[in-house]
Amino acid sequence: MTNIDDLISAAREARDNAYAPYSKFSVGAALRTTGGQIYSGCNVENAAYPEGLCAEASAIAAMVRAGEQHIVEAVVLGDGDRLCTPCGGCRQKLREFATDDTPVHVCGPEGLRETMLLGALLPNSFGPEHLK
Repeated sequence: MTNIDDLISAAREARDNAYAPYSKFSVGAALRTTGGQIYSGCNVENAAYPEGLCAEASAIAAMVRAGEQHIVEAVVLGDGDRLCTPCGGCRQKLREFATDDTPVHVCGPEGLRETMLLGALLPNSFGPEHLK
């Protein structure tokens, strides 16, 4: 496993720029690709609640915009005492660009809390290979 300090730092910086005026729950995410690049994102809420954007989704959008499509590890960083794991939709979005063996590091303000594999977060997932 790689040193995740740079991923945590990128996720923390992204979280600090989150737009969360309704929930007051800011989240940052950072992804490392096969090329070693890091892409980060934050949650962006909207007064029409379903139109908000999760941190993982905004990080994935930045990655795809840069021309990359393969995630080798991810960090999700949120406040509070409980684990801030990706929501169900974001688990599927991560799965589009990652494998069951991709580590997802769940962090709080103090740093790493737990690492789990994407396959444990989204067992028996449906991925791009099902359509080939």
